[in-house]
Amino acid sequence: MEHEIIHLTKKQWQNRILYYRCTSKQYFDIDLECLKSRLGVNGFIIKIVKKESDSLVTDTKMEDGFFSMLYKEHLEDACAWGIVENGELIAMIETSPEKWNNRLRVTEIWVAEEWQKQGLGHALMEVAKEQARLERYRAILLVTQSCNVNAVDFCLHEGFALVGFNTCEYQNNDMESKKVRLEMGWFLPRKNKLLRSELDLREETPDDWYAVENMTREAFWNYHQQGCDEHYFVHKLRQHPDYLPKISRIACKDGEVIGCIMYSKAYVRDGSKQHDIVTFGPLCVTPEWRGCGVGEMLLLETMKLATAAGYRGIVIFGEPDYYPRVGFRTCDHFLITTNEGKNFDAFMAIELMEGGMKNIKGQFYESEIFDDIPKDKVEVFDRQFEPKRKLYFPSQWELVH
Repeated sequence: MEHEIIHLTKKQWQNRILYYRCTSKQYFDIDLECLKSRLGVNGFIIKIVKKESDSLVTDTKMEDGFFSMLYKEHLEDACAWGIVENGELIAMIETSPEKWNNRLRVTEIWVAEEWQKQGLGHALMEVAKEQARLERYRAILLVTQSCNVNAVDFCLHEGFALVGFNTCEYQNNDMESKKVRLEMGWFLPRKNKLLRSELDLREETPDDWYAVENMTREAFWNYHQQGCDEHYFVHKLRQHPDYLPKISRIACKDGEVIGCIMYSKAYVRDGSKQHDIVTFGPLCVTPEWRGCGVGEMLLLETMKLATAAGYRGIVIFGEPDYYPRVGFRTCDHFLITTNEGKNFDAFMAIELMEGGMKNIKGQFYESEIFDDIPKDKVEVFDRQFEPKRKLYFPSQWELVH
């Protein structure tokens, strides 16, 4: 049975108490040996071994005189998700970004005792992993204790590794009391950059349509909003006269569609003057191959096609941390605004030839197709694909903007 995972809002759930207890006859024994010689310290030998205890080893936060709570005041930008049954919270996970070193920390993961060993912890950890992938953190960190063997086993099962420990985090006798802080880490898989020779960049054919839509759905799911509508947009764009298939391309590796870029007509209006340009969207790469240079190869190759077709410039709404690396600048540099007269970091343009945008200024208009994405039709269209869980994430544009 799959349980619904919901966003636990700070307004509703802050300071909610989590009752936590860990009791076991096993623990991880930490043994440290400093290697010394007449010349000084030569190194250290560290042994961490699972052992049986003569008595129960207990780690109960209630007994230590404090509770675990959601959305503690000192946490910045924390976000929590949970599972509620019959009005009661039965499991939850909370994360908080460490922006200075680009890591995501799991500050709490909790499952009510009667609901343990049913896969709820795994389902919640998948949420944290999805957040790390979507928001491009390099690792997930969490803390447990050497007496919490079940938690360590759970982390190892989820792909975490021991990355550090602290023998005096709680008291000076943490080693004797078997409550050494263990730091566990999960690292996002990384692939090497792909070579142009490893990709087939080509025009899309009708046989590719479903694969491209499914790839687009995978690329954008839960990224800008809960779920996505970009795959429906791709489906509709092909049928619109503003679509430019001759300069659009898909990226295939070993016969599999792993990326695409789709262009459409646009224009800049300056009073009675209209300057024809192009825009693109989506430009996307399947999560498995993100960060391998596929998007940049698609973009650079199609920019050449657009130039050869006589277009003078491109204007887009896109990621302000990505597009400047290939030469895009904010539209205020070109005296171009949105059709509402606005400018912001995600509104960018690039010249396709030297001085190509010199005499183009005014308000930007993209195809009407961008405004024709009714939610009810997206829901119906989405049913032909494998079901996926819709989740809130704090970086989603739908809520940020």
